[in-house]
Amino acid sequence: MAPPKYLTGDPLAIKDFIDRFDVFLFDCDGVLWSGDHLFDGVVETLELLRTKGKKTIFVTNNSSKSRPQYLEKFTKLGIPSNTDEIFGSSYSSAIYISRILKLQPPKNKVFVIGEAGIEKELASEGVPFIGGTDPALRRDITPEDWAGIADSSLLDPEVGIVLTGLDFHINYLKLAHAYQYLRRGAIFLATNTDATFPANHSFFPGAGSISSFPLANMTGKKPLSLGKPSQAMMDAIEGKFQLNRERTCMVGDRLDTDIRFGIEGRLGGTLAVQTGVNKKEDWEAEGAAAVPAFYVDSLSDLRAGSELN
Repeated sequence: MAPPKYLTGDPLAIKDFIDRFDVFLFDCDGVLWSGDHLFDGVVETLELLRTKGKKTIFVTNNSSKSRPQYLEKFTKLGIPSNTDEIFGSSYSSAIYISRILKLQPPKNKVFVIGEAGIEKELASEGVPFIGGTDPALRRDITPEDWAGIADSSLLDPEVGIVLTGLDFHINYLKLAHAYQYLRRGAIFLATNTDATFPANHSFFPGAGSISSFPLANMTGKKPLSLGKPSQAMMDAIEGKFQLNRERTCMVGDRLDTDIRFGIEGRLGGTLAVQTGVNKKEDWEAEGAAAVPAFYVDSLSDLRAGSELN
């Protein structure tokens, strides 16, 4: 396997790289921004690609926002976009549940550990759910809860799926409900299993660390992840956008999600940026989760290719 090609500072190599692809799939956190801080040159880089006729699609594992909510963030940060360009793990999960699983009543309800983004996407697909942002679950567990969960009187008999995502109000009560549903045969799904996510120039606990990993430890079962690097997500993206995988490049900052997603999806290329989770030393280390085909210091470095046009 050839080592990754470093593009930063090489206009000719950058031009050749851009010309190889018709579609660019972009991770968001760590690539376009960190928290509410937009990285320098992102808007100009995206505009450069679009003026060259390239299709830009934003593929994020962050489940806390729905596509319309993500569009609000894009607009706030000054990035021109539309909901059709955004493909998040909450949307991917809703599509999988509604169009692939197609569970029928009376066992078709979803117990959600996560934020409003998951709820909005499930609702958009007509999927019934409980949990999520329900204020009744944002409290300490009581003796009555212990008894009611154990004897099932406080459990909804229609729940057939447990879907975990990033939850900023995770607590013992939610995990106790989810565990009992799984013990009773519910399907275990995760919007993503990221251990961390980048924000505000630092890193914070991700959906995997706070929701799916604890439940996996309790049950001894791993959830089906519907975010990167899950190929269920890649298939859904391909189906929606009718893209040619050989002419598509995945751009991301994480080796175990973004770069693996592109490699296992047999895309024509993968580009790692070093503004987020992983750096050059990570993919050069023995046993690296994945190795990109190309890498740059930051996404804006791709603008150097325009000097040759």
